Amino acid sequence: MDYKGSINEVVKKHGTDPKRGLTSSEASARLEKYGPNMIESSNKKSIWKKIFEQIADPMVLLLIAAAIVSAFTGDAIECAIIIAIVVINAIMSIIQEGKAEDSVAALQKMSSPEATVIRDGKRGHVKAEDLVPGDIVVLETGDIIPADMRLIETSNLKIDESSLTGESVAVEKDASFTTNEDVGIGDRENYAHSSSIVTYGHGIGLITGTGSNTEIGKIATSLDEVEDKDTPLQNQLKKLSKVLAILVIVVCIAVFAVGYLRGGADLLENFMIAVSLAVAAIPEGLTAVVTIVLSIGMNRMAERKAIVKNLLSVETLGSTTAICSDKTGTLTQNEMTITKIYTNDKEYEVEGSGYKPEGDIRDEEKEVVDGDDQIKLLMTIASLCNDANLIRDGEEYKITGDPTEGAMLTFAEKWNINQEDLNEKHPRIQEIPFDSTRKMMTTFHELDGKYYAMTKGAPDVIMKNSSKILIDGNLIEFSDAKRKELADENNDLASQALRVMAYAFKPLESLDTDLTTENIEHDMVFVGLTGMIDPPRPEARAAVAECHASGIDVIMITGDYFETALAIAKDLGIADSRDQAMQGSELNDKTDAEIREIVKTKRIFARVSPENKTQLVKALQENDEIVAMTGDGVNDAPAIKNADIGISMGITGTDVAKDASDMILVDDNFATIVNAVEEGRVIFSNIKKFVSFLLSCNIAEVLIVFISILLGLPSPLTPIQLLWLNLVTDAFPALALGVEPAEPGLMEEPPRDPRQSIISGDVKTNLILQSIYITIAVLAAYIVGLKWIFPDSIEGAHTMVFATLITSELLRAFSVRSTKYTLKELGFTTNPNLIKAVLLSFSLLLVVMYVPVLTELFEIVSFTWEWIPVLILSLIPLVLGEIGKIVRKK
Repeated sequence: MDYKGSINEVVKKHGTDPKRGLTSSEASARLEKYGPNMIESSNKKSIWKKIFEQIADPMVLLLIAAAIVSAFTGDAIECAIIIAIVVINAIMSIIQEGKAEDSVAALQKMSSPEATVIRDGKRGHVKAEDLVPGDIVVLETGDIIPADMRLIETSNLKIDESSLTGESVAVEKDASFTTNEDVGIGDRENYAHSSSIVTYGHGIGLITGTGSNTEIGKIATSLDEVEDKDTPLQNQLKKLSKVLAILVIVVCIAVFAVGYLRGGADLLENFMIAVSLAVAAIPEGLTAVVTIVLSIGMNRMAERKAIVKNLLSVETLGSTTAICSDKTGTLTQNEMTITKIYTNDKEYEVEGSGYKPEGDIRDEEKEVVDGDDQIKLLMTIASLCNDANLIRDGEEYKITGDPTEGAMLTFAEKWNINQEDLNEKHPRIQEIPFDSTRKMMTTFHELDGKYYAMTKGAPDVIMKNSSKILIDGNLIEFSDAKRKELADENNDLASQALRVMAYAFKPLESLDTDLTTENIEHDMVFVGLTGMIDPPRPEARAAVAECHASGIDVIMITGDYFETALAIAKDLGIADSRDQAMQGSELNDKTDAEIREIVKTKRIFARVSPENKTQLVKALQENDEIVAMTGDGVNDAPAIKNADIGISMGITGTDVAKDASDMILVDDNFATIVNAVEEGRVIFSNIKKFVSFLLSCNIAEVLIVFISILLGLPSPLTPIQLLWLNLVTDAFPALALGVEPAEPGLMEEPPRDPRQSIISGDVKTNLILQSIYITIAVLAAYIVGLKWIFPDSIEGAHTMVFATLITSELLRAFSVRSTKYTLKELGFTTNPNLIKAVLLSFSLLLVVMYVPVLTELFEIVSFTWEWIPVLILSLIPLVLGEIGKIVRKK
């Protein structure tokens, strides 16, 4: 690794000149050799692979088999319709996933950086993708590190490496640091990693790795080795397809055997009856309805700021039992905020969070404080001794520079102490920059005709170098007792995971003296302390509570410090005590079995490595949890990829994290995950409803035909009538059931068992009973039609069956909306789409029955008074279904 050894050794290895950089010709040659500085994802699906995946679905294969049989039996219309369903379904799925990919690509373009490079002895700007090993890059505050580089010059350089390490505080860099030991990413003081951000100071680096040879590139490459797993819905649909396939074969054999043994028809006719029944057993519209409903859910999630990249992942969210969340930028705002101050022997609470300067300052009695001179002085020092900038962009606020200094500016702005106004009135005359040895920064200003040195820094250093303390406007000797009191306060604030800063000033007679740290930064006047933290997102607390109410565990997995993670987790309600937290390093010597036990009780894992994150995700999965992993950094990507549902941040997320994820939060909001989980639950609940609806109709059709044959009656339905039922009559209500509103209390129920069948419990019981009710009603209509209403017309009897079956199925759609709540409890009009769908399907029945050309094609007759027995019999399944709900409740 190039962080080892001396600078000269690294320069020599890469054949470059630290002052002049590479020549343009050499840079071009190296670009040809090493390729662009980009991470190419090798797991992008080709259009052919997407098509293959659609066709390889078991349910689709079943439909194709039905089409082939129809073709061989001469029913070209039936064959063409089924093939059309398969093609349309595949196109819809590919288009939806393509939209998601376009959204992801648009998000990734937002983070494409440029770099300042030295080539041919001159500074210039180039696209980050054109950088090569050996290039000399100049780094300034706000720059995104474009590639991995050994630092050869640094001046107060701080870099935010949270995307790789998870640490919310910027890391100080030192080009003079040397080592020959293997050290972790967070401890490489002389090295800068691709995708991290310069928050303070400046430096110069020599690029040692680009593209896939960077740390984030290595992680991205490792992600391609992770195999994609089937979602719970895919597994359930595969099982359902197998059951249907077996059912089709059994039905065909049984009908063919019964017909043959009865001797009522020749072999070919028996075979045709068996085939038509097989077609009746397959819900041709099921695959299309599933795709359409998932597409609708995908679009609804996009409206709620969640981009889902794969249709089936929409439903997986509803099965989630554990959410593993990164801390920085996911549960927190990634905006340092001052929450406590200590001055004048008093502790104050500072309200508000993030960089928006809103919120009061309250004393220990929770009274609002306004206009306190000592607090104003503290704010003035924090604002003047500061290199950051607070920028307002419409209603939003952002900072350039160190987040710690940004928190100080926001704190001062809460009392309208504006940095720009202060600098205009009291411009900086000179400064002693911060460095990691002194742990202080001092600036010089003129106030009211006098000169002052304003200093901020580490509390222990500031206290050590102060001889007086300001209390109630008076300068008091800084006694040992007072020092101990302040030291205790500092420890108390630090124990709350707050980053503590101290502030002091020193009056100067003039600026003629030598303004060095030796002459200035001692005998200062101590003013006070501030405690700051990267605060939780306001909505995250409610989101975590809702997860717990829904039976979903929330686990914090972060690279940040133990105390910081524990404080945030307690604040959010993720954990109650230290016993629920542990260091990532403690996992390193544990067996897989031990980690599986650990994840059952621990809810916070701090200072974890990317390997630890993946270990934890896999351990949860081995405990039969359905795991969602959220994060924004490169260090989160392997765990995101291994999770059942990987979730990355859209704004702060790295390209690697976005590529690895199944879902992207456009607003970086943890609460959006809960909305997505709710949407996923609603979708699966609705899938169960329309699958139950479609299968009950198909099973009833099979039973009607099969029982008629057993009774020696003519086949009650023709193949074209069966196809019309499956594709037209059933499809519209099924789609409307797919957008059924959430049932009351859905998010208060525990997550479903992913091993549980789509058809189980009350749904299974209801499906069987409804199939029987529909069969009884339709067979009654058939017998009544054959014996009394149309004794001389088989077409008339077919019409009785056709009309009763369609009407009873349409009315049954209202009952299938819930297995627990009656239609009265749900409200008849709460799903207006279902009312429209039923009216449309019934209108199409009337068209078939009363348009002469269609009555001939479907071999049916028109009705007048015959509607009376049809409507009476059609009500049986609906009425019995509603009575069943009442009985089960009692």
